[in-house]
Amino acid sequence: MLKNIDPIITPDLLTVLASMGHGDDLVICDTNFPSRSVAQHTMVKAPIELPNVSAARAVRAVLSLMPLDTFVDHPARRMEVVGQPDEIPEVQREVQAEIDRAEGRSWPMGSVERFAFYEEAKKAYAVVRAGEGRFYGCFLLKMGVVPPK
Repeated sequence: MLKNIDPIITPDLLTVLASMGHGDDLVICDTNFPSRSVAQHTMVKAPIELPNVSAARAVRAVLSLMPLDTFVDHPARRMEVVGQPDEIPEVQREVQAEIDRAEGRSWPMGSVERFAFYEEAKKAYAVVRAGEGRFYGCFLLKMGVVPPK
């Protein structure tokens, strides 16, 4: 048992987060996302499962350990709603609130068209499949750096 680590962080997820480097992307996706077929293109090769966990809860846990990349405008990106790229579903608003909370400021997500999102996800370090059942609960988070003390 470890102290100060969110209890939904599994051993596999902890290993992935500790292994990622600056600029690596992590996918957090919903249950409809083709997680297994996309994950086979990543470093990890299989999705990390967080069943019964919402996308927002998964993002909260990940961002408790992972810094976002301050060298890019949009280190967090969301999958756009098909035909309505400016629509922000509730699941995406919840994740945005978790990003803002973790960063202590408003840091709006970028957006990626659905099929472009799939291609970007294939280049990610790993895929985390949350138990999120709502549509468009799919996100890319870019790893930042932890500065020396």
